[in-house]
Amino acid sequence: MSRRASLEKRIGHRFTAPRLLEDALARGSEARNRYERLEFLGDSVLACVVAEELYARFPEVPEGSLHRLRESLIREEALARVACDLGLDELLPTASAQADTVEAVFGAVFLDGGYAAARKSVVAVLAPLLRELDPARLDKDAKSRLQEIVQGRFKSVPAYRLVSQSGKAHQPSFEIECLIPELNLTASGNGSSRQRAEQEAASAMLEKLSR
Repeated sequence: MSRRASLEKRIGHRFTAPRLLEDALARGSEARNRYERLEFLGDSVLACVVAEELYARFPEVPEGSLHRLRESLIREEALARVACDLGLDELLPTASAQADTVEAVFGAVFLDGGYAAARKSVVAVLAPLLRELDPARLDKDAKSRLQEIVQGRFKSVPAYRLVSQSGKAHQPSFEIECLIPELNLTASGNGSSRQRAEQEAASAMLEKLSR
């Protein structure tokens, strides 16, 4: 089976215009404009499909929580995981490039088959992530949510390091740094106790991961 046929099977769409898929996967200066335009389109298609799917799946969940659920599905780390499931990680060196290419593929499906085809493809490809969604987990504290993400992705846990401690004994101030070595990411937080500072650092790290 060719690479194109294998990918079409995985995304659940057979292209009538194979050039669109080629453009979505292409690299190099000549193809850059076509690829970036597909990525731009796919980003919007993905956000719309995910919003529609979450709206239907969780009728009792309020808007703020739906927004956070959507962000958890369309962030770079989630799309890089999708790229691995599609076998695209072997072709692309970074998580950012992998996520961008997934969006470009969805854009290509939309142009080739319309919204219905794109929706079917997005839901099929994101099925493992959709099954893992649990709105109740949104109420957990930042450290718990971050630990679940890191454990699920890397089978490890975030690290926390005391950067500084200042202030008087009755009014201390702590600065904590949160680290995820696998992603080469750090985030810091401050608080009147070490525990609060760790929560702030974890919250800052979650914010980075959602971008």
